Amino acid sequence: MCKTHASTKDHYEPGLYEIRLKGHLDGKWAAWFDGLTITLEEDGDTLLTGPVIDQAALHGLLKKVRDLGMPLVSVSPVEPGQANASDVKPSRSIQ
Repeated sequence: MCKTHASTKDHYEPGLYEIRLKGHLDGKWAAWFDGLTITLEEDGDTLLTGPVIDQAALHGLLKKVRDLGMPLVSVSPVEPGQANASDVKPSRSIQ
């Protein structure tokens, strides 16, 4: 059996991610997602946005989402400064 391994040049780069969930996340979960901004969008979705240091941390966040039982809509890397004013929808953040 042949096993393939990722080369060292394909390593993970830390960056910003946006995790979109279907439904609004209650404010009591803000501490559980420490370091991420929780934005409740008017369309009923929740955005978790913030830095993710490595693949293990990303998988840990996705495990937390799974444990919440909320439907996962998308996971997207976000380039710093990528969003512009026309892309931003009215929303409210939980702090």
